[in-house]
Amino acid sequence: MKPTPQTLPNWLAYCEHLHPTAIDLGLERVQTVAQRMGIRLTCPVITVAGTNGKGSTCAMLEAILLEAGYRTGVYTSPHLVHFEERLRLSGEAVNDAKLIAACARVESARGQNDDEISLTYFEFTTLAILDVMAQSKLDVAILEVGLGGRLDAVNIIEPDCAIITSIDLDHMALLGETREAIGYEKAGIMRTGKPVVVSDPLPPQSVLDRALEVGADLWRVGVDFNVTGDKLQWGWAGRGRRYSGMAYPALRGANQLVNAGGVLAALTALRELLPVTAQAVRNGLVFVDLPGRFQIVPGQPNLVLDVAHNPHAVAALALNLDAMGFFPTTHGVFGAMADKDVSALMARMNPLIDRWYFTDLPTPRAASAQDLQQAWRALNTRSDASASTHPDPESALQAALAQADPADRIVVFGSFYTVGGVLKDGVPRLQAKHLPGA
Repeated sequence: MKPTPQTLPNWLAYCEHLHPTAIDLGLERVQTVAQRMGIRLTCPVITVAGTNGKGSTCAMLEAILLEAGYRTGVYTSPHLVHFEERLRLSGEAVNDAKLIAACARVESARGQNDDEISLTYFEFTTLAILDVMAQSKLDVAILEVGLGGRLDAVNIIEPDCAIITSIDLDHMALLGETREAIGYEKAGIMRTGKPVVVSDPLPPQSVLDRALEVGADLWRVGVDFNVTGDKLQWGWAGRGRRYSGMAYPALRGANQLVNAGGVLAALTALRELLPVTAQAVRNGLVFVDLPGRFQIVPGQPNLVLDVAHNPHAVAALALNLDAMGFFPTTHGVFGAMADKDVSALMARMNPLIDRWYFTDLPTPRAASAQDLQQAWRALNTRSDASASTHPDPESALQAALAQADPADRIVVFGSFYTVGGVLKDGVPRLQAKHLPGA
């Protein structure tokens, strides 16, 4: 009998080495293990797919439903600092003891009847999290798709409502080279007769075609619901319900209104299953919190944290930074995975960043700081900018702080590892010294 890990970090390390060299991309293996475990979610389920905006959408849904008095379970990935962040029960990160017990149940089920089923790290941990959710007596489950949709482990669960957020080019080696191909994969979470909310204002045709093909109840922004706003407040209207005079969501950035619109469409579509009051909607959106999404940390200098790591997200970050007003110098801490088009990301941010601090990240999948600096030099678009390399995000942040004046701005962006690296000991409160001659 194989020894089983006793701690969550040991289980996660064990899962990392489970990756088979060759694995079919179907869901049959995951479904078989889930059936052996008896995993069933008996509450309403909302599944969220998309390239950007998934985490924000899940957080807003959670905040509103908590305000309405529901027991919520929310599964999101990846995490910033601790794995336990991936599952929130009634707004709190799950206790690691529950995950340890669930991992043991997954391991037992996948080896049942001397028929060992291969699982990836994501599939194994998803099953463990779904198992905890199934045993937690939830009123509602919110599931964020990890990658794609059609073949994602989350898709073994039948949703009562699907949400598809903005779709852009990312993970193209796995999902396809075009928005149409990627949209088709995301659309795999739709179900016949069930509502699907598409909050992307310009969705790929493949998404709309798939909704028609499966007979889903399509809710499309600009057709089935609309979002309006001015400088002080915003409103939503669609299919027999209207919200007006609302304060803007606490999550910053113009793109969050698109996400909030999709959230209200989903809650309207589910109003018979999950009734919520207008006050719960208002309070939830005002109090929602999600680290690492255009998170502004007041200090001297200002600190901005954003997990933008694809062209669409970085474009939104650039627009949001532009709207912040004038800063004498903007310092950028950046680390990213090697499969990203880092040159395109840097080109979009280069006009805004005066000093770059490239960082290594603690995963073999990451581009090295040296490679990032080389790619930046190849752009050669600004003679007045500078760049340096650092062994980890915390070192890069400290180097930026040493070079910054209190009136400056430091932007930490890119991979979850980059933002998580500066949050590992809590949210930094920066206090720069006045530089000589400043």
